Amino acid sequence: MGSNSSRIGDLPKNEYLKKLSGTESVSENDPFWNQLLSFSFPAPTSSNELKLLEEATISVCRSLVVNNPRTGNLGALIKVFLSRTKELKLSAECQNHIFIWQTHNALFIICCLLKVFICEMAEEELQLHFTYEEKSPGSYSSDSEDLLEELLCCLMQLITDIPLLDITYEISVEAVSTMVVFLSCQLFHKEVLRQSISHKYLMQGRCLPYTSKLVKTLLYNFIRQEKPPPPGTHVLPQQSDGGGLLYGLASGVATGLWTVFTLGGVGSKAAASPELSSPLANQSLLLLLVLANLTDAADAPNPYRQAIMSFKNTQDSSPFPSSIPHTFQINFNSLYTALCEQQTSDQATLLLYTLLHQNSNVRTYMLARTDMENLVLPILEILYHVEERNSHHVYMALIILLILTEDDGFNRSIHEVILKNISWYSERVLTEISLGSLLILVVIRTIQYNMTRTRDKYLHTNCLAALANMSAQFRSLHQYAAQRIISLFSLLSKKHNKVLEQATQSLRGSLSANDVPLPDYAQDLNVIEEVIRMMLEIINSCLTNSLHHNPNLVYALLYKRDLFEQFRTHPSFQDIMQNIDLVITFFSSRLLQAGAELSVERVLEIIKQGAVALPKDRLKKFPELKFKYVEEEQPEEFFIPYVWSLVYNSAVGLYWNPQDIQLFTMDSD
Repeated sequence: MGSNSSRIGDLPKNEYLKKLSGTESVSENDPFWNQLLSFSFPAPTSSNELKLLEEATISVCRSLVVNNPRTGNLGALIKVFLSRTKELKLSAECQNHIFIWQTHNALFIICCLLKVFICEMAEEELQLHFTYEEKSPGSYSSDSEDLLEELLCCLMQLITDIPLLDITYEISVEAVSTMVVFLSCQLFHKEVLRQSISHKYLMQGRCLPYTSKLVKTLLYNFIRQEKPPPPGTHVLPQQSDGGGLLYGLASGVATGLWTVFTLGGVGSKAAASPELSSPLANQSLLLLLVLANLTDAADAPNPYRQAIMSFKNTQDSSPFPSSIPHTFQINFNSLYTALCEQQTSDQATLLLYTLLHQNSNVRTYMLARTDMENLVLPILEILYHVEERNSHHVYMALIILLILTEDDGFNRSIHEVILKNISWYSERVLTEISLGSLLILVVIRTIQYNMTRTRDKYLHTNCLAALANMSAQFRSLHQYAAQRIISLFSLLSKKHNKVLEQATQSLRGSLSANDVPLPDYAQDLNVIEEVIRMMLEIINSCLTNSLHHNPNLVYALLYKRDLFEQFRTHPSFQDIMQNIDLVITFFSSRLLQAGAELSVERVLEIIKQGAVALPKDRLKKFPELKFKYVEEEQPEEFFIPYVWSLVYNSAVGLYWNPQDIQLFTMDSD
């Protein structure tokens, strides 16, 4: 590297990098560091170029791995960076571009080195590399400070204390990225790490007091979605010879290294265009999710999860409970707005799930909002486009709905919100529909998609649980929503009959065929009957609790009354069919009395009149349908691989070789 511009392909031959990784010790006071840190090179503009950067620096890193125990150059580089960060805040206030640029470059090199070191060695060996010093008389100090802990603390201070300005934006991004890299040892283990050196440093000692401040800063970075400054912001006068320390930041960092921050790794989805993305917000959210999902220490819970579970609204003036550590206040209105706007990404949906599930203050605030449609509509759109989403994103969206539907106030209010012209719903033109009816439509569509494609029982269960939670509060269901409820029952009925027929044929075949394994139709039948039972309970709950509010459901029920005939005497459904059968019989009789060839409007009028006339005591009362989301016994086995898959695919400017990843299987493309 150095004061002149370099190409990625030239990095292994670069004299400054060769000296850094070579056999000669470089004192932290050597002018060499100013030369090394005055670099620029054309930045990677694609995932392939990120891969090239990784491959170009591996030889330098491996050379440093071999020589560092004798030279201590890694420690010297880190000490150079640490000494510079002490003046970083003042440099930002004084607009000292050169100083900030070089400090950023030092951190960039450290991050590149650490990424390879962590991939290629155990944490214990990495820790040793932070202790090596130049082996010359008088240079070793047995009581030297823990450099690894000092670097982590410094990164936390940099993230939380340095003001976010145009000239500090990229070093803030790099500090967050380096903390992600520090924790990336999880990527190279098949099992979830329950004890880790980096975890220990972050959960105790000097780093612990920064917990709440770091979580708060990362949340605000996500909320503010600050875009990178335009390249021209950083232009400095360029020297006539085109080199030296005054090499223009516009060509060195802003249009050079800068591009690195707006790219994903290999296998990532297409990145958003740079002018619409916020690298700092993206990296901050990923780091926040990684920290929140660290496993608890043997003697203490994860402090970052504690902070996420307990923070309050800035409008909340009640005192903080002394028993809850690491708490803080944040503007809930701004947080709510950001969450509503960012739900297109997995990580924003995962954050929403985390807050709703773990922070009762956030959950109470959100459920009290009068504009819940701003949050619910993006979640419904995720489920609607289930074919384009990964299964984890769909699960998170569905669990969010399940958590929301645990609240009766939510279930009532969504039927009062009237929406017009839902552009993304393409099956049918919905000029006007309640949020509640739209939610029902999307959940039923998800069930039907699951029945024909993925056949995931967990997905079925959660979809039906959300509908069941809402069923007693169904109000003024849209005619299309009512039709889809009955259509889903029709689909299940046909599926039941088909499996029943297959089971019968299989039983006959088993009498003549020997030693041929037969499909487990009994289990399939049992699953379908459980789902049918649940659908009947949902319909029954609506009829029992809000019959007079839902004439369209009664209409759809009467229109498809023959569907229910076969289940009247079925031992699994006899009890729940009593009310449905009573409603069908009662309203059929009234329609028969009204004469033939009735219009739709006239039928609905008769249904509304009949709903008032039907004695409520004739409908048998069943226990209220209420399902509560319960996290798995070992949620980290799901969430930690999920979070790191998001980091792998979404982290800007970071690349890991898919062949090195152990935590999950990566596609080769």
